[in-house]
Amino acid sequence: MEKKMTKKDYFKELVTVVEASEVENQTDLLSFIAHEIELLEKKSSNSKQTKAQKENENIMTEILVALEKIGGKVTVTELMKSNDAMAAYSNQKLSALLKKLVDSGEVIKVVEKKKSYFSLA
Repeated sequence: MEKKMTKKDYFKELVTVVEASEVENQTDLLSFIAHEIELLEKKSSNSKQTKAQKENENIMTEILVALEKIGGKVTVTELMKSNDAMAAYSNQKLSALLKKLVDSGEVIKVVEKKKSYFSLA
């Protein structure tokens, strides 16, 4: 599957086209394109964490603390039963956050007989 070109990619492509051609306003066009690329980069760098993302960070910290207390490998259901704080969250939410922790390398996931077990890395 081919990657879709972004607006930034199109502007970079336009730079090469303008530089290769003999256009009357070449410097003006190049400065305009550079300005547009700069605006796109500025817009992408301003992304702040949403309220939900901040809450999820706190929940992931709680998960790590709970896994540390347990010490061994547990399923999501066992994790929920072991801690009152974990019982407040749904199985799906904990599974999604555990997946993020596995991807970051903080938690290890082991599958035995079609059951997923999680433990600290």
